[in-house]
Amino acid sequence: MVTEALAEARGRGPEIPAQSARPVLTIDGLKTHFFTRDGVVRAVDGVSYELERGETLGVVGESGCGKSITALSVMGLVPSPPGRIVAGTIRLDGVNLLTLSESQMRQIRGNDISMIFQEPMTSLNPVLKIGRQLTEAIRLHQGLGKRDALTRAVEMLRLVHIPEAERRVQQYPFELSGGMRQRVMIAMALSCNPKVLIADEATTALDVTIQAQILNLMLELREKLGTAIIMITHDLGVVAETAQRVVVMYAGKVVEEAPVRELFRRPLHPYTKGLLASIPRLPTQGSRRRHERTRLNEIPGIVPALKDMPPGCRFAPRCAYAVDRCRREEPPLASRTPGHFTACWEADRLMAEAEHG
Repeated sequence: MVTEALAEARGRGPEIPAQSARPVLTIDGLKTHFFTRDGVVRAVDGVSYELERGETLGVVGESGCGKSITALSVMGLVPSPPGRIVAGTIRLDGVNLLTLSESQMRQIRGNDISMIFQEPMTSLNPVLKIGRQLTEAIRLHQGLGKRDALTRAVEMLRLVHIPEAERRVQQYPFELSGGMRQRVMIAMALSCNPKVLIADEATTALDVTIQAQILNLMLELREKLGTAIIMITHDLGVVAETAQRVVVMYAGKVVEEAPVRELFRRPLHPYTKGLLASIPRLPTQGSRRRHERTRLNEIPGIVPALKDMPPGCRFAPRCAYAVDRCRREEPPLASRTPGHFTACWEADRLMAEAEHG
């Protein structure tokens, strides 16, 4: 699936749905810090991006780059203490969510914005039946009675292709397979027809076959319900398969943003280029002798500690393109071509290499 998806991203790519004038979600200058005894951890440090209506936006990067904390900030679920949003805005249809009270956020969370978490067994209550957990959000946000909410829950399970839905609502999470539990999480997240769905590594723990089914299901539901999706992942194959645009994060910041085809065809940040180069590929016939082995490309070094960032560009200590300016001055996220933004002082060199390579 990954190889075909990458080929599609470099070629035709998924169709981008028609958009309205205003994005459904706008994150601007978001800073979410954690105040610990060892210092201030700048988990999200000035992140900005937009989500258009009906699109799928991929957010990629190494573990600890701030992908999930950005999502938790949007949901209003950052643990406090020690976490706190110290700057920025998060606007849903023009309304700044950071100005709302907790009771107002409860009306939005699960209703207008929903989230699918990585591991369903830690998100589903093991001692409550599936039907009880599904109907809770439906009754809260839709104002339905117990019987009508259960009927709606059964309909949602059918929508996500769970067989024998009437029987499944009477079962406990441990009685379902991993793929089934993930489908229940999707049904729960979509039960109130949200405007925005955040999928945080929603397919990571699943085998390849079930992963493909879940991804196809999410795209099918996006077409049916018009929900905009933020797909948080470290898997570039998933991004190529599902997204129209991609945001690449590193050490709490956005370092590149582009349409998916453009990003795979011409990455303009060394970190993105390194991620793409590290994807395992099968050798083509005749490309090398069978007994030869090649080492996977890797990005040298490690991600810097978020409480002790180096001066200048945060990727400079690991970057083969870094010059003195990179180690002194932090590059801004700037437009290089229409719709393609990158935070790199040496982006012109990468662009020239891509054009001549």
